[in-house]
Amino acid sequence: MLLSSQLATLGKSMHPVELKNVCKSYDKFVAVDNLSFSIPAGTMFGLLGPNGAGKTSTIRMMIGITMPDSGEVRMFGEPFRRDFLKRVGYLPEERGLYPKMKVVEQLVFIGELHGLSAAEARKRALAWGERLEIAESFQKKTNELSKGMQQKIQFIATLLHDPDFIIMDEPFSGLDPVNSKLLEDVLIDLRKQGKTILFSTHRMEQVEKLCDSICLVNKGKAVLAGELREVKARYGKNQVEITFEESNEGAFLQDDTMVRSLDRYEGHVLVRLAPGADAQKLLKTVTERSRVNKFELMEPSLEEIFIEVVGKTDA
Repeated sequence: MLLSSQLATLGKSMHPVELKNVCKSYDKFVAVDNLSFSIPAGTMFGLLGPNGAGKTSTIRMMIGITMPDSGEVRMFGEPFRRDFLKRVGYLPEERGLYPKMKVVEQLVFIGELHGLSAAEARKRALAWGERLEIAESFQKKTNELSKGMQQKIQFIATLLHDPDFIIMDEPFSGLDPVNSKLLEDVLIDLRKQGKTILFSTHRMEQVEKLCDSICLVNKGKAVLAGELREVKARYGKNQVEITFEESNEGAFLQDDTMVRSLDRYEGHVLVRLAPGADAQKLLKTVTERSRVNKFELMEPSLEEIFIEVVGKTDA
């Protein structure tokens, strides 16, 4: 017989979540269409897509709120069972806090629902409160807190029972840059501890900083998936940032056949190369006509890839 510690190690060595050809429809609307992906243990996974793409429907099937019409959801290497939810933490996009209940009482109550004793739940809540710099608000009622403060309380509630698989649906909603960085640091620490995190958001810059791999869904289908580095490498270095000595220069690039598109900003321009264009030839053209302070060939951002892929699939 395996000891509990051996079972935990065995569970962590498997994919915490696997979706195999999952479909879900509501009347005639297809929300999720033959979707498959798996999340490696100890990684941060980005589930991305425009509004209405099927992200929330997918998450709900993962944790048994709804059942797929067909296909299979597996958790910790086995077909989904409700008792697996003891090892799952879920931060929904919509808050689920009691507005007139004191914060600390609410966190203790949520901890008890996850099987913690009241004393242990209070101890963990206070420790998280200190870490997230919100302990001074624990005696207040939820409706007395700002939107950002409420988001931090929901964040604590998600992590209180020390889950192995953590689902974060728009975790940075309502947060200023300082508190966003605070939560980012916590997520990075959790990944280092071996936790597996599914991260759903519209903020592509945070996905680029945090996620190891992604799945981009549109109209219920996976349209782009893989390790983030590999996904970006598929698109190559097809962008050039150019800073001219004079801020109003660079307009001549607009009509160059090597340029697919051009965005002009204060102090620099961002050029997207036409297919097959040679960046070295562009550099020669630019330096012949103007003084250049910077010419940097870059990969497209994830946001630009997102817009391009969604645009193509919509078309």
